[in-house]
Amino acid sequence: MPDTAPGTKPNARQLASPSYRLPALDHDFLLGASMRGVRFLLEFAKADEVLRAWHVRSTIVVFGSARVGEGGAGRHAFWYEQARAFGRIASERGGAFRDGEGVRNNVIATGGGPGIMEAANRGAHDTGAPSIGFNVMLPHEQEPNAYSTPELTFLFHYFAMRKMHLAMRANALVVFPGGFGTLDEMFELLTLRQTRKAPEVPIVLVDGTYWRSVINFDALVEAGMIAPADLGLFRFAEDAETAWTCLTEQGLEAVSAPPTAKPKEI
Repeated sequence: MPDTAPGTKPNARQLASPSYRLPALDHDFLLGASMRGVRFLLEFAKADEVLRAWHVRSTIVVFGSARVGEGGAGRHAFWYEQARAFGRIASERGGAFRDGEGVRNNVIATGGGPGIMEAANRGAHDTGAPSIGFNVMLPHEQEPNAYSTPELTFLFHYFAMRKMHLAMRANALVVFPGGFGTLDEMFELLTLRQTRKAPEVPIVLVDGTYWRSVINFDALVEAGMIAPADLGLFRFAEDAETAWTCLTEQGLEAVSAPPTAKPKEI
């Protein structure tokens, strides 16, 4: 019989050992290196299960800077206003309200944070439509904006899984001005389109003057880095209404909701 302190069970050390914990309840084990693949799967499965329960069949993804504010200087206020207007237009005309089959189409999906993301979620919120926020953990903790539907507001550790969820249901991509993160996400989708790893979804860049000033697309063609036809993977638009027109001209199906329609929450 092993030595034990008075008043303790003889097997107290065994009961307290980390190896005796159920694996599913062992926090240290689940966050260990060997479980990285399991954590990756969990980040896929949780969001996928919730979106299926909400009958979200497709999305319109909106990218853009987190640093753009409603009262910002220069073009910032305009970009915020147009992202909000686009969220409203897409929600009213795209099918975010459940149809006769109980399905939601073209639901606004963003990275869930402030700036352009907030504006697009806010536009959907203005109409009473649901919208999605795919947040990611950052060194300076990102918090979700106040306009994504709470039940459709997610948090990811892995950028790769967040990107997968942003891409896998996307019927269209609308990119407002942004920095490194926006460029990363935009080129991820352009590369998937270029390499035919993604369906031929329309891609629209809002404010052509901004985009042509930060990326010399013609120089990429002239240097032989991309084919001339690759410039046809996207279009430019100057505001929310023309962005929506660009999407529909490229095949996005608009499904207007009745004026009095409100989403039936699950």
